[in-house]
Amino acid sequence: MAGEVLSAPPDAPAHAVPARPLDAIDRDILRLLRTDGRASVRSVAERVHVSRANAYARINRLIDDGVIRGFSARINHERAGHGASAYITLKIVQNSWRTVREQLEALPGAAHIALVSGDFDVLLLVHTPDNRTLRELVLTRLQAIPEVLSTRTLLVFDEMDLNGDPRP
Repeated sequence: MAGEVLSAPPDAPAHAVPARPLDAIDRDILRLLRTDGRASVRSVAERVHVSRANAYARINRLIDDGVIRGFSARINHERAGHGASAYITLKIVQNSWRTVREQLEALPGAAHIALVSGDFDVLLLVHTPDNRTLRELVLTRLQAIPEVLSTRTLLVFDEMDLNGDPRP
């Protein structure tokens, strides 16, 4: 945030400390920071109608509690040279999640990985420069992972960031 350095705590298990309940001001702060992670503490304080010291303390508490995991930029992947995006579903060998996750994290263009329930085990979001690169990623890299039993690729034609940024 402008002019002040706030950092996320080291990775600690989310279940280590019970979550404190969030009040309306905390939720407003989160909404504002989700929209503009570069907002100054002064701006946040003014917009949620609390003192600057109160806003600063609340933001730090949200960071310390692990509610805010960090601050990042929202990227227009097409303008950044990654014009092809896809969700890829994977069926994996039972109890191989940690091994598979480590290999998926190393994939170029991997943006989101989730262990899920249902007809498949893993949902992977990737951004690649083009469909040829996407095809190589799926056929050469993903299907070469021994614990991956099958994949299904869902091309993204258009998407919208629910924080208000439409994607071209």
